[in-house]
Amino acid sequence: MGVRVACMRIGIVLGKGGALEKMLYPLPLPVSPFKLGLGGPIGSGRQWFPWIHLEDVIGLFAWAATTDAANGAFNTTAPNPVTNAEFVHTIGRILHRPAVAPVPGFVLKLALGEFAEALLGGQRAFPTAAQKAGYRFRHENLEETLRALMAKT
Repeated sequence: MGVRVACMRIGIVLGKGGALEKMLYPLPLPVSPFKLGLGGPIGSGRQWFPWIHLEDVIGLFAWAATTDAANGAFNTTAPNPVTNAEFVHTIGRILHRPAVAPVPGFVLKLALGEFAEALLGGQRAFPTAAQKAGYRFRHENLEETLRALMAKT
């Protein structure tokens, strides 16, 4: 029919509040388990964690709406995916705390409900189509992204 369609598959969005806040404060406590040295990988920690900064989600949607080359399916994820273990170890490094206490999947399901499935399932996704079509990411490095976001919380 001649209509351009861009389908966005969105990864785990990191921004002020949202997913990051739920990971840092999964329980109704005034302090994060990570700050107490009780953070750690979820389940085996080997599952992929397709993260993306909120600014890049907005950027990709705006880019897709205004770019003729944006046609088809796009992974709305950062270009450098990490495993869950790498993600939590990065948080631990930023907080200067160990992040080695594994969190069993059933505990996560009790604390986070349906959101736990996104953290336990994970896929290794790359934004190859968006990059080939010309999108430039603002946030590619996980540690820099987390440092900036955690400084705001």
